[in-house]
Amino acid sequence: MTEPSSHTPTVLFVCDHNAGRSQIAAAYLNHLGRGAIVAKSAGSRPSAQVHPAVVEAMAEDGLDISAETPKELTDEALQDANMVITLAGSEAVRVIPGRKYEDWQLGHPENDSLAHVRPLRDDIKARIQELLSELLPAVHPDAN
Repeated sequence: MTEPSSHTPTVLFVCDHNAGRSQIAAAYLNHLGRGAIVAKSAGSRPSAQVHPAVVEAMAEDGLDISAETPKELTDEALQDANMVITLAGSEAVRVIPGRKYEDWQLGHPENDSLAHVRPLRDDIKARIQELLSELLPAVHPDAN
């Protein structure tokens, strides 16, 4: 069994296109985790760009993800993660012993308007806040 190489816990968010849900989740975890945890994201079939409505919705909440690009899911990314969270069950995720796995059932923002992305963004943010309270309760008891 290969253990993740970093001492800082790493969470990998995986969805099909890495253009919406996984980008939102990684951005919030990196921001709200304040360096105590690292978030990465990837997709089994990455899009050419992050969905524009997702970029706009995140900007509304003060996070600029405009420079992010979808990344392909690799074995290396899976090996480096302590925890893997699939967003609506991406089938491409290989299970590696010693990692924690979760699946969050979420809607898909592809071709959705900003009005449809906002509730998804807010749902993901709430899930990230809950995840932080579970993973780092002593470090971030007020992760808002």
